[in-house]
Amino acid sequence: MEHVAFWITLAAAVAIGLLAGASLDQAVKQLPARHRIGIEAYSAYSQAADLGNGIFFYGILGVGAALLAITAAVASHLATLPSAVWVPVDLGALFAVLHSLTTVQAAPANFAL
Repeated sequence: MEHVAFWITLAAAVAIGLLAGASLDQAVKQLPARHRIGIEAYSAYSQAADLGNGIFFYGILGVGAALLAITAAVASHLATLPSAVWVPVDLGALFAVLHSLTTVQAAPANFAL
């Protein structure tokens, strides 16, 4: 069971890393561009990108990363790994769930633009 927990945790780390990279792209590159091009142009861009391929991409990545993180936490407990392993894996699952809850709150605001 330890091998299963390892591979699930690795998959969760990769998925969360991709999600973090996508979030960083939004924060560092796209949001500052909004100030340069104006809210109307950014709104049109955001709707075309985020309401187009973004729904599929972010939906699969966001939900998949959270599910993998939760599964990794459960697998680490079922594998009876040391509690030192549980803490970071459980925190990863908690933060993935909190990220999803935040996104659920923020996405409708973007769609309303």
